[in-house]
Amino acid sequence: GVSNEKAWGMMRYLEESKKHDLPRMITIQNAYSLLNRVFEGDAAEISIRENIGLLAYSPLAFGVLSGKYLHGKQAANSRLELFPRMSRYSSEASTEATRRYEKLALQHGLTLTEMALAFVTSRPFVTSNIIGATTLKQLHENIDSASVVLTDEIMEGIEAIQKEIPDPAP
Repeated sequence: GVSNEKAWGMMRYLEESKKHDLPRMITIQNAYSLLNRVFEGDAAEISIRENIGLLAYSPLAFGVLSGKYLHGKQAANSRLELFPRMSRYSSEASTEATRRYEKLALQHGLTLTEMALAFVTSRPFVTSNIIGATTLKQLHENIDSASVVLTDEIMEGIEAIQKEIPDPAP
């Protein structure tokens, strides 16, 4: 597999592996979440057509999509506390999108974490949703999200937010 690659790089690798009889790429590990859907489009199309599964990392956007930064609940060992230079998910647009996603989740009886992880897991090009947790409670919530099915109404709400605030954390 490869990591942090674009569509051109995926196709180039496939061509080189074919040309030189090398192992074929079967996975790509890129960031993918409600706040960063850049993989959709050319990379997702290649992923589906060439059977290359996305191993989606940072599906909770450094914990931002847990809602804890909206409500001041982050722990001293939270990712943004430990890695303050990683401000990709801290923009005003990311914060506003996160507020809207949380409101949508709560309107449908879900936590923001459940909805965010269920969204990533539901994508046809995702092979694995790389979760992370610092507490057992977080781990249980992450695992339980695998059984969450997002309704058409929820998906329409997600798409409406994405349309208004497209990829605020590319």
